Amino acid sequence: MAWLEADAVFNPDQLDTAVIGIAARLSEHDSGIHQHQKGQLLYAQRGSIKITLTDQLCFLPAGCIAWIPPHTPHRAEMQKVTGYRSVYFDTEQITGLPKHITVFAATTLLIELLERISYSAFDSDWGEGVLYHLLQVCLNELSVAQRKLVTLKFPQDRRLSQLTEEAYLLTLKQLAQQVGASEKTIARIFLRETGLSFQQWRKQWRYLRALELLPLYNKVSPVAEALQFSSDSAFIHFFKSITGITPSAYLHGTSSQAVLP
Repeated sequence: MAWLEADAVFNPDQLDTAVIGIAARLSEHDSGIHQHQKGQLLYAQRGSIKITLTDQLCFLPAGCIAWIPPHTPHRAEMQKVTGYRSVYFDTEQITGLPKHITVFAATTLLIELLERISYSAFDSDWGEGVLYHLLQVCLNELSVAQRKLVTLKFPQDRRLSQLTEEAYLLTLKQLAQQVGASEKTIARIFLRETGLSFQQWRKQWRYLRALELLPLYNKVSPVAEALQFSSDSAFIHFFKSITGITPSAYLHGTSSQAVLP
């Protein structure tokens, strides 16, 4: 186990062990684009983590756990994070984990298991005894944990792949005008490359962006304005229609419930 500061350099691939756990008080941190030979579980008690991959975005609310498979280029941007935990697995020795980035609901048992693993010594033997059984329970819990829909694929078509975040808030008509293509063409690209209609994609983008901005501003109005809602009430209705809870409830510690159905 290692405590990390925001500017610390840590490479789990330099350690020849099946399981490595770390803990940190990172608060604000940007990992930059990198990848590991090992797979990685991430969890934070508070704050938010935005994980950007080559072709998709993953947002990790507090109270959820993200799995990043080995050899996956990614960038993790953390805001107001406390209680950060990360566990790395050598997937040649630890099998059965997902092949794609996945976000799980963090049950009380899973959180306790990750805490125990994160505080274990780097040279721990995970092949027998108490730690072996602890690891097996953790893997079993992950296999049955509820999966959260907080990822979003980006279109890779050259006309859309370089868009800024501001462009993601445009209507279909406005976006078509900006890139110089018809609305039907843009709609076909989104459906083909993301699996979502343009309206579904834009809704998911605004939702993930809301999850990121709410802890940052800690109030509704600036988030509603940033996402171009006509009023605070319209934003609250939007958020609750997706998550079942209000933005205020999300801010007061129930963020792990805030997921798409």
